[in-house]
Amino acid sequence: MDPYRNPFAPGAGSRPPELAGRDYVLEAARIACGRAVAGRSARSMMLLGLRGTGKTVLLNEIGKIAAAEGLLVSKVESPESESLARLLYPEMRKVMRALSTVEAAKQIASRGLKGLRGFAACFKIEVAGVEVGVEPEPGLADSGDLQYDLPDLFREIGKGAQAAGRGWILLIDEVQYLSEADLSALIVSIHQMSQEGLPVLLVGAGLPQVAKLAGEAKSYAERLFIYPEVSALDPDSAARAVEKPIIEEESSIGEAALQTIVDRTRGYPFFLQEWASFSWNNADGPAITADDVERSYAETLASLDAGFFRVRIDRLTRAEVQFVKAMSDLGDGPYAMADIARSMSRSQSSLGPTRANIIAKGMIYSTDHGYLDFTVPLFAEFIRRQDGD
Repeated sequence: MDPYRNPFAPGAGSRPPELAGRDYVLEAARIACGRAVAGRSARSMMLLGLRGTGKTVLLNEIGKIAAAEGLLVSKVESPESESLARLLYPEMRKVMRALSTVEAAKQIASRGLKGLRGFAACFKIEVAGVEVGVEPEPGLADSGDLQYDLPDLFREIGKGAQAAGRGWILLIDEVQYLSEADLSALIVSIHQMSQEGLPVLLVGAGLPQVAKLAGEAKSYAERLFIYPEVSALDPDSAARAVEKPIIEEESSIGEAALQTIVDRTRGYPFFLQEWASFSWNNADGPAITADDVERSYAETLASLDAGFFRVRIDRLTRAEVQFVKAMSDLGDGPYAMADIARSMSRSQSSLGPTRANIIAKGMIYSTDHGYLDFTVPLFAEFIRRQDGD
């Protein structure tokens, strides 16, 4: 079939042609945005899920919804080594500059820009361009403690947005990479905006441990956010994600072919897109058959192994690779830490630093006390395939 008409999008963060099974998340975001602009209480949210489940896609969709509802939108991705202050500074500057063009919010935004100047000085953030000549506002966001300074700046943005009849939504991807202090400051800021009724929302996305990390940072985080689980699609949604784009291209897929893709990918969105894409390219058309799907399986696995899986295991040290291989040798997770240690002929305490490092790299997470699992779906199968080569 014509590769130029291939509707599937297996790239990282690429929006699939049919965003199936996520309506409940998008509707919750739409309601929250509408309520915030209307001056009513609205809860922020944290999207939780494994790699490849579409959290980044949902963040982007929520950004579009928020813009349509009248909110100013900022989106950042948290790297492993960047501070929250440096991450948010340019976004807060953009928002304040945008608000400064609205007459009703000009005075508030001007004060906010002055506070931002002091904030930049305290956190040693290089300032260039429009802030040159702007004097700091003494006492505003200049304590050097993010837990006090960030709420000050959020408040100025919230007041300015309220005066302009707008709102502000901050989208943060990879929340698990924020330090505990940074996550705590972020939660404090959103909590204060909620208490003061200001139209500021946060939608974060991260691995499943984010809920626990947020709770450890601030105990009230569990009440401040809703935590939608972004997991594998149910069979009907998975089938729709594959079949509908094909039909829209005036082609078709056989029932057996469709069922094979849904079953073997276990409904994980990235894998669905990958296999469906190869099946399309390998089909003579106009219908994708069960034979086309089977012939595409090896190519799909090779692509996933060389890209989606390989880039993750390549980040691990030799000791860390041995640890995750021991996990995979035990079958599919979750895995008891005691079983991992036993299979490696090591004590649990001696494996503690290795375990902590792999968690910090976002490869595994604690599902319960004493239990671990991979953050990447079907990763254990990948490792076992490498051992079999």
